Amino acid sequence: MQPDILKPLKTWSHLAGRRRKPSEYEIVSTNLHFTTDNPEAPFELDPNFAMARWYKEHRNASPLLHTDWNAFRDPDEMVYRTYNMLQDGQETYVFGLLDQFSARGHDRMLDPAWAATLARFYTPARYLFHTLQMGSAYLAQMAPASTISNCAAYQTADALRWLTHTAYRTKELSLTFPDLGFGTGERQRWEQDPAWQGWRRLVEHALVAWDWGESFVALNLVVRPAVEETVLRGLGQVARQNGDTLLGMLADAQLADAQRHRHWAAALVRFALAQDGNAEVLGAWVRKWEGMADEAIAAYCAELPDAADLAERASAAGREFRHGAGL
Repeated sequence: MQPDILKPLKTWSHLAGRRRKPSEYEIVSTNLHFTTDNPEAPFELDPNFAMARWYKEHRNASPLLHTDWNAFRDPDEMVYRTYNMLQDGQETYVFGLLDQFSARGHDRMLDPAWAATLARFYTPARYLFHTLQMGSAYLAQMAPASTISNCAAYQTADALRWLTHTAYRTKELSLTFPDLGFGTGERQRWEQDPAWQGWRRLVEHALVAWDWGESFVALNLVVRPAVEETVLRGLGQVARQNGDTLLGMLADAQLADAQRHRHWAAALVRFALAQDGNAEVLGAWVRKWEGMADEAIAAYCAELPDAADLAERASAAGREFRHGAGL
């Protein structure tokens, strides 16, 4: 008896079922997490060492369930190569804005009263953006599928870019307004100013939402939309009203990133909702975090001059996003 000769596969086994040539996205993004192979021993070591217990409790035992998380796909099919191409163009645009407005003497033309507003409501946001970076990095580490982790990783990089832009502007503003605390007073404002205490409470609690699913809900469905609608879109609009076109345009560039983040987050929600029981789990988490986000928005807008109905609009926009995702 001659043994059967195995025919070589034309592609990776987990992609062979589609009976077509896999895309670049599918090849480099899918089924990459080895820690999901054995749920009882995520790292193929002692199942009771600290990191294994953490993954078993906060990922494997999450109430947010799906029979095949690896089936999730980023609707934009972003890979590392295309992300770098896209954001290289974005950074070129942002650097062009910074260079052109600096050459025009933009900061010298700002009203000193508005500069003081920036010192209180804008430059401390680098602390806020750092928490978004940290939360996204945790989600990238804990997500049950590599296609989810990749989205969170690119989101982490975007939050670092936002932080970097804010830090750059902080230094520029300190050169024109050396007596307003730019670069020296942000930590005190972040920790003590009433405008920031709602945000600080919200993000510090969100950073210890250890369950990967709750972390995703808190960060991507509640915190980020609240920040985007208030500290980006809202403050950018107020900036334009006060002659600060540069901040408005920087906010617009960051909101382009935010739109992509919302795109994949909404897709993941719809993917999860196809599984029985997940609607109740997701809904409960949204209700847990939504009120705290509304309080953060209200506290910030109550102190921000020229904000008018910004708090109402920002909270409504966050709810509209979640409703559009199916919640």
